Amino acid sequence: MHADHDSTPMYRFFAGITEQTFHGQLGVPDTDLIDYLTGLLTRFIRSDMVFKVRSLTGKPLTEVADMLIEAEARIGAAKRSVHQHVGDFLLFWSGVYPESLARMQRSDRKDHLLNYWAEGKRAYSKASELSAEEEAGEEALLLNKLSHEFELCAYGLGEVRREWERRDQEGDSRPIILV
Repeated sequence: MHADHDSTPMYRFFAGITEQTFHGQLGVPDTDLIDYLTGLLTRFIRSDMVFKVRSLTGKPLTEVADMLIEAEARIGAAKRSVHQHVGDFLLFWSGVYPESLARMQRSDRKDHLLNYWAEGKRAYSKASELSAEEEAGEEALLLNKLSHEFELCAYGLGEVRREWERRDQEGDSRPIILV
């Protein structure tokens, strides 16, 4: 699925930890889901990918409320892409850095009243529907799965973070190989 990233050391690092966490620890042997989450972690290393949705003036959108407005202003594949990105954005922050959610939802921000978990599920569901309309069957199924399994994926990504932090503290950067 993410063949362009498969050979990078960072992709292999995340692939090993994500597979160990989801397959070995959580008992979820879904390779499509594991590959998607590995790709998400690898893409979101770069802040320009985290904030890739932009306004008409080119300014990066940092609040989910603004991204959702932008999604509705688009059509076709562009609309699906923004909804999918909203799902990815919310899954990443909810799973990997949940401590940042309070700051992202301060009372002086547009996102203050949003339920990020519900919005993440809804964004993946909408992206799934739009993918089905484009006759992208496998993608639609995966996005639907991300919608239904949002909480599990967020929990698993939190476990992935704990494992990479544990390895970082121990100086262990060896890839994980499941037997």
